[in-house]
Amino acid sequence: MTLNSTTEDLNDIIGTIHGWRREISEHFGGNLAAMVDDANRRTEQSGRRILRRGELTNKPMHPSGGSTVADNSESSPAAR
Repeated sequence: MTLNSTTEDLNDIIGTIHGWRREISEHFGGNLAAMVDDANRRTEQSGRRILRRGELTNKPMHPSGGSTVADNSESSPAAR
């Protein structure tokens, strides 16, 4: 898709996505649990790394009470 895409192009893309959703739903008889189980199975079989909830947490750059001075006693560039 480019910046010059038209509304018709976007509608075609959205229509395609809706079609895929219908096909998947029909394949599983509308059973959401079966769809989720299948998606999870295919994800596990992909061999790709799977990030689980909580694996990526926001951690401070410096521990609480930490200094902005580097271990070699030089201040960081922003502190100069």
